[in-house]
Amino acid sequence: MTPLKQILLLSAALVLAACGNAAAPPPAQKEHAHGAAGAHGKDEATAENAGDGDHAEAIVLSAEARQAAGLVIAAAGPATLVESLPLYGVVKPNAERMRSVGARFPGVVRSVAVKVGDAVRQGQALASVESNESLQVYTTTSPLAGVVTERLTNPGEQAENAPLFTIADLSTVWIELSLFPRDRGRVQLGQDVRVSATEGELSGQGKLVFVSPLGSGATQTVTARVLLDNAQGQWAPGLYVRAEVVVGRSEVALAVPVAALQELDEGGLSVFVDSSSGLQPRPVKTGRNDGRFVEILGGIAAGENVVGEGSFVLKAEQGKGGAEHDH
Repeated sequence: MTPLKQILLLSAALVLAACGNAAAPPPAQKEHAHGAAGAHGKDEATAENAGDGDHAEAIVLSAEARQAAGLVIAAAGPATLVESLPLYGVVKPNAERMRSVGARFPGVVRSVAVKVGDAVRQGQALASVESNESLQVYTTTSPLAGVVTERLTNPGEQAENAPLFTIADLSTVWIELSLFPRDRGRVQLGQDVRVSATEGELSGQGKLVFVSPLGSGATQTVTARVLLDNAQGQWAPGLYVRAEVVVGRSEVALAVPVAALQELDEGGLSVFVDSSSGLQPRPVKTGRNDGRFVEILGGIAAGENVVGEGSFVLKAEQGKGGAEHDH
């Protein structure tokens, strides 16, 4: 082969090699542009937040938007978890604040001034009675301020030794709860009790003032009694209620409100931390839960501000952002 022919063959090989390299783009150009940027951002976020575990994108909201969303932000910290015993019962008048009113002397009832449900003052007239002996008309009055719960007479009837009225002071009421024998050892006088109506949002708090030493009925159910303030008159006798008797308390080093926890797309529970970059979702490890607070075993530190009420709005916002992100 002549030297000229060797040179021509070598030149052709170099041209073909150059064309082959130009047809194959660099590996970075093969990736979707959005995917490359996402990977780059994730790497930066991982490097930047490696110390605190923040990997998800923060949600940035103005102060006005936070207020409109109803966000309540508070610092994570120590809390007292409450162990409670759920019970059911009914509202009853406080028997220690009830009075039966009868006639002072036998006679004929001439008039009745009140009916069941009427509020009365101490000393207010209830009925007038004409004495059988003196034929004088005298007035029967209320011995205390309260509500007429029973009226047992009408004009023209004879008033003898039987009660004519029952008056109840309903400024306090009793909550009578049914307690199974197996739970008798868990309750004691003075324990705090949270009470709520079985229907509606009515709620209150009282103390256990009585536990019957005897069971009743085939199941030997024990009656437990709670004294509850009723100055506003919202607890009507006969109303069915549910109650939670506080039977124990535990101090935990770190807790957040139950409302702060949200289950995000990646699974597991997270809270939204109010950080310098925005409202940052942070996975957490949880412990005990009393329905109000949840113990936190890992994921956030004491003093970090988390979103309690309104965190579901952030979950929805993040889900919407994630849907726009996927394509």
